[in-house]
Amino acid sequence: MGHRSWKKNYGGNDYAITCVVWSGESLNLFDVSLVQLKHGLVGFTMGSLWRSGANWTISVFLCAIVRALGSVGYVLITSFLIRENIFALITINIHASLTFIFTAAGIYTVPSMEAIYALFSILVFINSGSFTFLLHILYGAFLSRLGMKASLRLPRWLEKAI
Repeated sequence: MGHRSWKKNYGGNDYAITCVVWSGESLNLFDVSLVQLKHGLVGFTMGSLWRSGANWTISVFLCAIVRALGSVGYVLITSFLIRENIFALITINIHASLTFIFTAAGIYTVPSMEAIYALFSILVFINSGSFTFLLHILYGAFLSRLGMKASLRLPRWLEKAI
């Protein structure tokens, strides 16, 4: 929100300061990576796109990509820190569940690992897209209530609802 309402480089400064504060306060890489990879980058991207006047749909799509990449980065960092391959655990569980579902439905086939990776990627992107869509609606309504409606490029259906 600061990036949207004040100067252009506020978002980058805010992102850097938040990173330093979280590092100093918690000294816990799990918390820092969660907040910065999953939430900080999305906020910075959304603020930058809204500040530049980007199309709302493009903003939702790009923020979903950033959040999905941040989620994957968070899992990679966590996997490294706890010395466990979390991606392997996730894909093995998806594979076992799909095989069980297929067998129960009378389909006697085993899904390939490429299909499992594709399904996992699609589910992560759908999750990220849903989150960023709701976040855009929430911030659109919130910033409109703060009196910044003229500077926002919201879709017509959201402007009517607000």
